[in-house]
Amino acid sequence: MIHSSVQTEAEHYLIIQDDRGRKEMVLTEEIYTIGRSPSCDIFLKSQFVSRYHATLLRRVKADQSVYYHIIDGDGKGQLSANGLLINHQKVLAHDLAPEDEIFFGHKVSATYYYRQRNEFITTPGNDPFDITLIDPMMMGDEDDSDATLMPTLRSPHQNPPL
Repeated sequence: MIHSSVQTEAEHYLIIQDDRGRKEMVLTEEIYTIGRSPSCDIFLKSQFVSRYHATLLRRVKADQSVYYHIIDGDGKGQLSANGLLINHQKVLAHDLAPEDEIFFGHKVSATYYYRQRNEFITTPGNDPFDITLIDPMMMGDEDDSDATLMPTLRSPHQNPPL
């Protein structure tokens, strides 16, 4: 018998829109710096964005699920020049929820998403009599693609073989 288990795979990501266009970034790290500086982990191309506009922090809830927390500025007390807008509200910090819109400046934004996939993992069991049966009619013959399998029919008037 085959045993199966469900493994849940969670993925946090941002859809970013800036002067270079639109891109998707999967979030896997614990800390991200976001801004116009090329040294930022998430580089935003726009003159309207601060060099170190925001900091993104991965946090763990009591139930062991992961979420991201965003704060205005460099994460060391220096705030951005334009501030941070989440869903059109000015904030200093915010726990991100799916589909939150983050506005950094004129025509520069990101939308946070969380998607969860279930993967079914199957492992062979210990049953030595467990076999998989394949119907020969399901198998195609690559070399003889025009041939069709026809059952052998016998006329009712024929004598059975001895």
